[in-house]
Amino acid sequence: MSLPPGFLDELRTRLSLTSVVGRKVMWDARKSNQAKGDMWAPCPFHQEKSASFHVDDRKGFYYCFGCHAKGDAISFVRETENVGFMEAVGILAGEAGMTMPERDPLAQEKADRRTELADVMEMAVRFFRLQLNTGAAAEARAYLDRRGLDAGALERWEIGFAPDQWQGLWDHLKGKNVADELILGAGLAKPSAKGGKPYDTFRGRIIFPIRDARGRATAFGGRAMDPGDNAKYLNSPETELFDKGRSLYNHGPARTAAGKGAQLIVAEGYMDVIALASAGFEAAVAPLGTAITESQLQMLWRIAPEPVIALDGDNAGLRAAMRLIDLALPLLEAGRSLRFALMPEGQDPDDLLRSQGPGALQKLLDGAMPMVSLLWQRETEGRVFDSPERKAALDKALREKIQLIRDPSIRSHYGQEIKDLRWQLFRHRRTGSKGSGTRGTWQKPPAHALATTRASVLATAESDAATERLREAVILAVLVTRPALIEEFETGLEQMRCSDPFHHTLRNTLLQAAGQPEAGCRAILDEKIGADALENLLSQRHVSVVPCIRAPGDPDKARMTVAEELAKLSSERGLTAEISEAAEDMSGEADEGLTWRLSEAARAADIARRSGQEDRAEYDVGDNGMRISRDERSAFDALLQTIQKQKTHD
Repeated sequence: MSLPPGFLDELRTRLSLTSVVGRKVMWDARKSNQAKGDMWAPCPFHQEKSASFHVDDRKGFYYCFGCHAKGDAISFVRETENVGFMEAVGILAGEAGMTMPERDPLAQEKADRRTELADVMEMAVRFFRLQLNTGAAAEARAYLDRRGLDAGALERWEIGFAPDQWQGLWDHLKGKNVADELILGAGLAKPSAKGGKPYDTFRGRIIFPIRDARGRATAFGGRAMDPGDNAKYLNSPETELFDKGRSLYNHGPARTAAGKGAQLIVAEGYMDVIALASAGFEAAVAPLGTAITESQLQMLWRIAPEPVIALDGDNAGLRAAMRLIDLALPLLEAGRSLRFALMPEGQDPDDLLRSQGPGALQKLLDGAMPMVSLLWQRETEGRVFDSPERKAALDKALREKIQLIRDPSIRSHYGQEIKDLRWQLFRHRRTGSKGSGTRGTWQKPPAHALATTRASVLATAESDAATERLREAVILAVLVTRPALIEEFETGLEQMRCSDPFHHTLRNTLLQAAGQPEAGCRAILDEKIGADALENLLSQRHVSVVPCIRAPGDPDKARMTVAEELAKLSSERGLTAEISEAAEDMSGEADEGLTWRLSEAARAADIARRSGQEDRAEYDVGDNGMRISRDERSAFDALLQTIQKQKTHD
């Protein structure tokens, strides 16, 4: 039914939202200002003691800062009275003294027919419930008893039984003078292909009534008692009352429970929902035998902003979760997402509740994964990324999924989270492999130093550790001012072992911001590091004198500086590792290889003493290009003396 132009505006003008809401809440006198129409109360949609529910009478809207419920007078009546849009309008029109417009005759006829179909469905509910108490239903009652459903549960969920007869329900309804076309229109019977009498849709099955959000019986679900039946579960066909893709089992009661603060849980079937509600998880729903549709997903989000998908712990459950991710990604909005609680392998929520109790299930719900984690798991679990091509394939797959997200803010946050996970994965694998055969590997000699670098503080540092810290500071400072270079030096940064905790944090943040625009990178740095800390870094004397920091207009100079300092760090630390390894090897008998290694190092040190190359005050450079500090040279000398003594003794 359509309303004439201006009808709703007139309705809202005549009504005070405060008066509509005031029937359901107690106003907080301390926070409210009635003269300005600025009213506060505990929220009627969830349990709370504080007054977080705000009504702005002038704007005609309400908003809860706790559960985020929002809307106008019509939506408030719809939610609190559990009625449809036109019914809510009718209620408010009556209060405002307005006459509802006449219904369109065709629309009225359609509404009347739906009412007739709903009445027939209620007759079927009563028939099936009575049949559960007959002798023919003994096996069904035994099954329900084994599943833990007592008399109270059977009553609450209106569970019934369809006798194994071709026309059991048909004959019953015909005996009450129900027209053929209403029985067929409700989906309770099917016409015979052979021209005979129509036959019942449900035969030999336990029956679960399916009600819409308003509580009307719109369909049935039936579980077969015959183990050889091809369809273990069967739903009503789609009718004028029932659209499977737009319906949820236990929709109305779950919405009410979620409005009072209960966590919305989405399970796979009727028995899971019944078990969850019986264990105290009242806000439980289930789709009706198919994967969740976009309409059902929107329905779930209207109930709660972040439903928990509780799926069976098997491959089918995991596949269902993965399909749901692809459906949900384009529809995400700020504060509206999904979380996933995967049951233990081979169990569903009903199994878990019976074996371990509500506490075990609550623990799983509390640890439910955000959607981005399950997306990452899907693309990485059981796979090996040991080549650039495989890593690139992973990046491509994840990039394609993230691009499905329409909301730019959420898309950006997903990209950042994936970048963090990727960095952790590949860094872990590189770190984990260093101890197996790569120790002591000689690094590529560093490039020749620029004249400006030879004159810098780095060349006159008092110790090797201090020199390393200074080099780290220069590398990080240049990348802070030139974030476009981060991706180019990503591998070198990941391998850089930071000797300073602040440098470690800054390095990780830079890696996480790789690929962001300069403004976005700076925003991430300011948020995680702080503007003051960054300014302190850039103003340090040994940093501020670096040419590409002092005059940041030349990207090539910045690139050369980062490349040079990374190479020097790698070279120096490689030499230190060689000395440490040689010292460890001295725990056994010295061999010719060890002697040769140390002799070569000592020869390089001797050449460096005479070379007069860069950083003369603290460093010598051998003919292999390796810079050798005085402390390292002393270590070589001591090791050689030990070897010579051992060889003389032998």
